[in-house]
Amino acid sequence: MRIPHFLAALGLAAAFVLEGADIPRPAPNMTFKTPSGGVIDLTQHRGKIVALEFLITTCPHCQKCSQILQKMQDEYGPKGFQALGVATNEMAHMLVPDYVKNFALRFPVGFAPREQAHEFLQHPMMLIMYVPQLVFIDRKGVIQAQFQGGSDFFKDEEKNVRAKIEEMLKAPSAAPRGSGAKGVSKAPVAAATKKTT
Repeated sequence: MRIPHFLAALGLAAAFVLEGADIPRPAPNMTFKTPSGGVIDLTQHRGKIVALEFLITTCPHCQKCSQILQKMQDEYGPKGFQALGVATNEMAHMLVPDYVKNFALRFPVGFAPREQAHEFLQHPMMLIMYVPQLVFIDRKGVIQAQFQGGSDFFKDEEKNVRAKIEEMLKAPSAAPRGSGAKGVSKAPVAAATKKTT
């Protein structure tokens, strides 16, 4: 019967809503394509503080986040910071070039299947994801923070992004835990929510 499997999936989703993804945790290996046919490998940026934005190109909140990340890249890039963007919407391979051009982005922006983003973020597929999803990865490749669109983090976004980057540039990397602190953001994910667009 499929009903027990469905109920189990709902149970897992409820657990995610309450606890969120493991933080800190090693960043999974991830590669994403660029419209020019290239590939960006997350491990290429090991040794830097990385802010990785999962976005939808038509989302105004994602557009704002990308522009803030470009500002941070200009300011903190020489100090060891790297911004990256991954679009996950339909036809992203066609939409990313205009997205990059329209918002004058000079950091790498590519695209990947939505399923890959869900897996990377430890976000259950049965829950609709708020965007942007912003992940901060330390020099050793450990995810130290993860924030979803609509959370308190984005209420004063530029200030909070800047503070997180400065904190991580100064701090030694923390080892990933097998269990312990959890959290995608301070705000829980609601099971019946829509993408921010």
